[in-house]
Amino acid sequence: MDVNDLLIELFDRIPDEVRVAAEGLTPEQLRWAPAEGANSVGWLIWHLTRVQDHHVSELLDADQVYLTGDFAGRFGRKADPSDTGYGHGPADIAAVRPESAQALFDYYDAVHARTRSYVSGLTAADLDAVVDERWDPPVTLGVRLVSVADDDSQHAGQAAYVRGLLP
Repeated sequence: MDVNDLLIELFDRIPDEVRVAAEGLTPEQLRWAPAEGANSVGWLIWHLTRVQDHHVSELLDADQVYLTGDFAGRFGRKADPSDTGYGHGPADIAAVRPESAQALFDYYDAVHARTRSYVSGLTAADLDAVVDERWDPPVTLGVRLVSVADDDSQHAGQAAYVRGLLP
């Protein structure tokens, strides 16, 4: 298996995880949280998509998908490139209001398609390139991509767990 196939396999698992967590939920269910300040299914999927969009767009040196359409509005948000969910408190979490599960799927699918296209053109040598020198050790492309996929899978699992708690 070459690096492209491996990365595609990794990222291609996430769309199903996203759908399992949110398919068929109403907007109210997407916004429901098991406790005050806890993350909702909608926020978790929005956040995992925002992080992937932010990081892959940065790698591509391109605009985020979130900023190129009306995705932000479909979540009751303004199109702010730095609004990824990091540092969100209870009020911020509650303010992410997906209009529907389809809004989550449409945004995730657009980000996933971009990510899949990007990773399909990478070589093994590309993965060693340093993409972020703010860390010690500096972050390579391979580490960044694994980090994004890991974060996505964990948050999708959390969303599926929250779904299981719905009253």
